[in-house]
Amino acid sequence: MGEKKIERILCAIDFAENSKEIVDYAKTFQKAFNCEIHVIYVAPTLSQYIGFQISPSSIEDFVGEIIKGAQETMDKFIAENFPENHKVKGEVLTGYAAEEIINYAKNNQIDLIIMGTHGRTGIDKILFGSVAEKVVKSSHIPVLTIRPLT
Repeated sequence: MGEKKIERILCAIDFAENSKEIVDYAKTFQKAFNCEIHVIYVAPTLSQYIGFQISPSSIEDFVGEIIKGAQETMDKFIAENFPENHKVKGEVLTGYAAEEIINYAKNNQIDLIIMGTHGRTGIDKILFGSVAEKVVKSSHIPVLTIRPLT
């Protein structure tokens, strides 16, 4: 089977407290393999708000503001966590998180996905599911999941 190459890592974050811990693992892999890191955040898409008693144009404005704010947060996050590192790029995507992570990995020849879990249990897990669980079940490449320490 041979040696596996790790040239590109997808690091999926949500800007929660454990996002720094997740990128620390990505940095460890980067040091070992001299690979690229693609940090992504998936913002909710417009269609996820349909059904609320809000006009579509208001929803569009709202989602646009979320994406703009997320891009600013991403730029700051990259600057703080990867200073002077030219093999890192940050992107904000929109859609359903698990699908977007899987699609991004396929479209960018990603070799490893690193992401956090929220450790949801009970009714939260039933209602919201787990993005990490969906990615692990759907991914054709290895997924390293990091559970928050708190």
